[in-house]
Amino acid sequence: MKRRRRRRKRRGIRAGAVFFLVLAGGILTAAALTRLDSPYDFSERNAFYALGQTDTAVPFAHNLCVPSQETIWEEELEAEAAAVFDLSDKEVIVGKNLYETLYPASITKTMTALLAIKYGNLDDMVTVTEEAVITEPGSTLCGIKPGDQLTMEQLLYGLMIPSGNDAGAAIAVHMDGSIEAFAQRMNEEAKRLGATQTHFVNPHGLPDENHYTTAYDLYLIFNEALKYPQFREIIGTKSYTADYRGTNGQKVSRTWEAGNWYMTGQDSMPDALTPLGGKTGTTKAAGNCLIMGSRDFAGSEYISVILKAPNRQKLYDNMDEILDKIVD
Repeated sequence: MKRRRRRRKRRGIRAGAVFFLVLAGGILTAAALTRLDSPYDFSERNAFYALGQTDTAVPFAHNLCVPSQETIWEEELEAEAAAVFDLSDKEVIVGKNLYETLYPASITKTMTALLAIKYGNLDDMVTVTEEAVITEPGSTLCGIKPGDQLTMEQLLYGLMIPSGNDAGAAIAVHMDGSIEAFAQRMNEEAKRLGATQTHFVNPHGLPDENHYTTAYDLYLIFNEALKYPQFREIIGTKSYTADYRGTNGQKVSRTWEAGNWYMTGQDSMPDALTPLGGKTGTTKAAGNCLIMGSRDFAGSEYISVILKAPNRQKLYDNMDEILDKIVD
């Protein structure tokens, strides 16, 4: 049984941390950003949000977790990349290979869900098209068929709970007319969020050499998604039953069950934490992946990421290990 641990003391970000510069007038310029030693291509990232009425620009990272040398993971960890982000203190508690480009597998669906909630209408009635027929071996599906009619909200549950690649395709075609057009929307949104080392080619994460991201970029995407109550509700759901019209007008009822071990009780977070929900992903190329939201007793929230663990058990073992760094 895991013992109760004391919440760790926060350590300040060192003055030399990325993004933390003191410039004349307190304004961070685009020219200064390009001189930073950073894995990102800052020529593609806007330094500021829009100017306010005071004509004072707000730096891009003013409300984001910023890594420092203190956060670099130096212990043994089987996963290729890992990180824990403190959303309250805006701190990266620990990280390993934060900026290494890797395949995200079905964690991709976090972006698909974000776009559907942010720009779509959850009450829309969607007619499933042939693009939802996915025959790749091992592909996870929610079981919808061409001609089925579901609401966008039902498709989102089918996307995130059983990790339905077919639901992702149905959402993409409904919103933008094609998988390719939706992927363009995904990439535009990633760039807007500052996820400049991310490139998507589909809404579900099936393998493609041009479909990749980083642990830090996934934090940026998941952090944006957590701003929407509908997203929080969906990822926090353990089981969902969708009642909808089938291809011949017949009534169809499907129940989808979560596969995330923290949601099913097959694994538990450290005593001080409770899960908000998250998204798993697994392919041969990506390995076993997981992004999670969690909250401590004080109400502080965290995002944690594991990419390319060697198997499912190690995925959760590694996640437990990095979550332990939140508390003493």
